[in-house]
Amino acid sequence: MKIRWSPRSIGRITEIGDYIAQDSPLTALSVMRKILQSVERLEDFPKSGRVVPEFNNPEIREVIHPPYRILYQEFENVIEILTVIHSRQLLTEDKIN
Repeated sequence: MKIRWSPRSIGRITEIGDYIAQDSPLTALSVMRKILQSVERLEDFPKSGRVVPEFNNPEIREVIHPPYRILYQEFENVIEILTVIHSRQLLTEDKIN
């Protein structure tokens, strides 16, 4: 399975990195790297993330990398990362569509 990052998810990781970099550029790079690495297991185990409780849709899952939630959806041969949000943010459908 291949992992594809949506434009929205790339934008969110960039925003997260920019915010953290205001205080510590090295920490920002580390956090961004760890978020990217946290989804690598999906290549072999695409259903290993939990179903997102707010949507109760078995097709939309998430990997938790505290304090971030990485939402994804499995398609035929691709796992698409939909977005990355902070766990304190309210998750609504407009954040993934």
